[in-house]
Amino acid sequence: MDVGQLRSFLAVAEELHFGRAAERLHMAQPPLSRTIKQLERELGIVLFDRNTRRVELTASGRALLAPAAEALDAMHRAETAVRSAAEGESGVVRISFAGVSTHRLVARLARAVRSRRPGIQLELSSQQFAQPALRKLQQSDTDLALGRWDVVPADLEAEVVLTDSLVLALPDTHALASSSTVVVADLAGEQFVSLSPLEGAVLPERLRRLAGDSGFFPEIVQIAPDTQTALALVSAEVGCHLTLASVAANDTDPHTRFVPVVNEAPDVHLRMAWRRSETDPALHAVRRQLAAMD
Repeated sequence: MDVGQLRSFLAVAEELHFGRAAERLHMAQPPLSRTIKQLERELGIVLFDRNTRRVELTASGRALLAPAAEALDAMHRAETAVRSAAEGESGVVRISFAGVSTHRLVARLARAVRSRRPGIQLELSSQQFAQPALRKLQQSDTDLALGRWDVVPADLEAEVVLTDSLVLALPDTHALASSSTVVVADLAGEQFVSLSPLEGAVLPERLRRLAGDSGFFPEIVQIAPDTQTALALVSAEVGCHLTLASVAANDTDPHTRFVPVVNEAPDVHLRMAWRRSETDPALHAVRRQLAAMD
């Protein structure tokens, strides 16, 4: 049985008239009759009792009604699914993101995709640092990575999705806590809480570079496993911490102050990265949605 035979069978079964069924199918009656006879020969059964006055389903014909309708419905669903995937309306997109500053953006993206492209399923994976997210992308373990990188491998493409800047997190008791801006040279002799530099994190590198350009080596009194821990240590007056304006916007600790850093440094913008070879329409639909968010 093929799709054309099933459509012809159902049209005749519902109309119980070859002429009306042929009109419904936009075809002549003789080809329709031949199609039904061919189907009966292939099955080795009679589907219709027909004479010059009437057409009726046989018991075998009635038994074929539901399976034929289900088969055509499954074919329609398959066609719809394929078309939807080709148009970027359905599929699975895996996103790896790094850093507390990305959480709000990822949540907004998930809501937007669920509202505008409900056929796309997002699989979200939080990474402690940006470099592991980039490695997952290169290894094809994720489809889209969000993070801050100074260098992106040649087999990947990247685009800025959120501009950002450096700020200094200070306990509210610090002498510079009420300043409108801070110059890194004024921080010589200060104690710092830092993230680990081992995973290529941008912020420890920026601290080292800015301090070196200002003529001193930063005194790191504690390495924090993540930004939230680092800010908790700042609030506890363990030290100050170089972080991001986007982090400051989401912090609610009343004992922490954030002062913009005016020194020039390489940007710390949030980027999305994807494989250059990737052609999945669903991924590029999500990428366009992310790029359009403000």
